[in-house]
Amino acid sequence: MEQTVRRAVAVLRAGGVIGLPTETVYGLAADAASAAAVSRIYAIKRRPVDHPLILHLADASWLARYTRTDDDRAATLARRFWPGPLTMIVPKSAIVAPFVTGGQGTVAVRVPDHPLALEIIATFGGALAAPSANRFGRVSPTRAQHVGFDLGADVDLIVDGGPARIGLESTIVDLTGTVPAIVRAGAIGPTAIGAALGVAVVTSIEGTVRAPGTLASHYAPRARLVLAGDPVAEAQRRAAAGERAGVLTLPEDPAAAARDLYATLRALDDAGYETILTALPPDTEANAAVRDRLTRAAH
Repeated sequence: MEQTVRRAVAVLRAGGVIGLPTETVYGLAADAASAAAVSRIYAIKRRPVDHPLILHLADASWLARYTRTDDDRAATLARRFWPGPLTMIVPKSAIVAPFVTGGQGTVAVRVPDHPLALEIIATFGGALAAPSANRFGRVSPTRAQHVGFDLGADVDLIVDGGPARIGLESTIVDLTGTVPAIVRAGAIGPTAIGAALGVAVVTSIEGTVRAPGTLASHYAPRARLVLAGDPVAEAQRRAAAGERAGVLTLPEDPAAAARDLYATLRALDDAGYETILTALPPDTEANAAVRDRLTRAAH
């Protein structure tokens, strides 16, 4: 691991962009303080420059460096959930450049729960900007080979940290308002966040800050994704009409469904289907993240 970390840090210090493993999905990481490096992220992903990036930190003590807040809620959530799949939106400090935040006065921060990622960030000594390592709007990568397939030689180095343990992007909670608001569903739900804070948490609010992964259309495979009440029957009907239609079937266990979702979508894409049929899992808090990703992918 030491040699891998040294190589990754050398690439980052030279202004490079790397594929970074995390417990959620693989990130496209670069020095958050370098305008040139961050501009490469946007160019590689073909991402709108007003769409903010998440800063990945080595530990919770870095909050004081990159944020400007005396909000006890951020410290409480950091103690409870970091390292882990929770991103917090808070006011940014002066050292966070507007090219990372989409020009906003807020910044999204998290500490990933992956030993290689943490070692790379700590050794580098500064925050890494790291959206998912795929073209904008497409299925996020959960394995190193996905990064190579999507981005190829555009990435200077891909660090293989094994399959992502969670498989979906982090929960994003906006702490800039009076009421904490979850603006992107993830593995950590409103019940756990509300219990940690001792207050009610809402799942969306009007006029919230712009946040990653919240566009109506996102996370889409190359094939057309269609939500259906009976996906098998619909796939059979389409197949009879000459359409190459496949069915996305996920495990009933919410954590397993989240872990498998993106890899299964990629496998169906690779099989050459024109259309992928699937049904939303039951409307429960545990299924919220998978339902969110499927709904946006089918938009």
